[in-house]
Amino acid sequence: MPAATHPLRIANYRSYWLARLASTIAQSALAIVLGWQVYSIARETMDIRDAAFLLGMIGLAQFVPLFLLTPIVGLIADSIDRRWIVRGTTTLLALTTAMLGFATWEGWLGLPALFGAAVFVGVARAFAGPAYSALAPNLVPRESLPTAIALGSIAMQVGFIAGPSLGGLLFAIGPIVAYAGMTVMFTVALLMLLTIGRVPQPPAQKDRRPLARIADGFSYVKRNRLVQAAITLDLFAVLLAGATALLPIYARDILHVGPSGLGLLAAGMGIGASVTGVYLSLRPIKTDVGAKMLIAVVVFGLAILTFGISKIFALSLAALIVAGGADMISMYVRGSLIQLHTPDEMRGRVSAVSQLTISASNELGEAESGLLASLLGPVAAVVVGGIGAIAVTLLWSRLFPELKNARTFDPPAEPLSVVPPETQHGVSQP
Repeated sequence: MPAATHPLRIANYRSYWLARLASTIAQSALAIVLGWQVYSIARETMDIRDAAFLLGMIGLAQFVPLFLLTPIVGLIADSIDRRWIVRGTTTLLALTTAMLGFATWEGWLGLPALFGAAVFVGVARAFAGPAYSALAPNLVPRESLPTAIALGSIAMQVGFIAGPSLGGLLFAIGPIVAYAGMTVMFTVALLMLLTIGRVPQPPAQKDRRPLARIADGFSYVKRNRLVQAAITLDLFAVLLAGATALLPIYARDILHVGPSGLGLLAAGMGIGASVTGVYLSLRPIKTDVGAKMLIAVVVFGLAILTFGISKIFALSLAALIVAGGADMISMYVRGSLIQLHTPDEMRGRVSAVSQLTISASNELGEAESGLLASLLGPVAAVVVGGIGAIAVTLLWSRLFPELKNARTFDPPAEPLSVVPPETQHGVSQP
């Protein structure tokens, strides 16, 4: 077998990687600014628990459009040029940050505009997620895909590190400067996406009705227990242990480190994930992949539990760094299993199902964290979440032995598919 081509030697993948990096920097900067502004405005008239609830609703505002659009965005990613989908969503995000900058300039920026921006972000992410995920395997040879996934994760995690710090720095200069900077970064991402040349696109299954094709994605995940286990484990673990929504509370009212400390806390998980991602790109996981994912999620839960009870800034930051590294391993294994076990003509729909669970664990997890914090207090909410993530992992190791026993990323000789054989004629498999 010839040596795998390094993904960054491929021009189309380089443009894709730079676009993801620039877009993630801008999105994570936007997230930290939105969260800080919503919480600060709420604290002017509310106590900490009511403000925490409102902060969690920012996540819900992003999740609702994603949830409603998921049934169709995967089908769209499998039916039209994936490059134009991500170009369109990047344009929407650039217009959203430009709108926020204009609202700030005119003096009418408030909670309605901030929540409206969160909805636009949710719409953009709904369409971009499956398209980005399904596009990557079309840009590199199959044997290079695990490395490409690791590099893509590095781009995202570097963005998670740089974005909050950049957003906090620019916001300290002035809100208009922050929104202008985000608009520039989204524009850079769009320019990179426009340089990606033509890539393979699986032919549409014209003899299958749209509703049946949408159902195929969910049916495939249901029947492939290994993919189902990887997706649902991440869903419940991060849903329970998602502490990022409460970072403004910790920075302002628990650790007392202010906006600058918030930027460091928000970058913590990205630092751990980036270091781990670099390591995985150089030394990819090849054996006992399922067991390593389970161990990583347990470590993630322990790290979140440590963060929840810590009152020392350095320990809190270290716990988030460890959590980010563990989450990177889990994400690497999950992404490789999903992409390598899914036929190309279904990658958009299966990626949409995966994105729905990821968004449920992230954005819906933010709402859950805010609600739980409003009932129990922020510290108890994080501690309960960390313990819950560990419990779910132990349960999944028993419910899904396919995950625990997965030795490599190699799919079975005959890929599992729910598409009738007569509709697969002429459709290339990955």
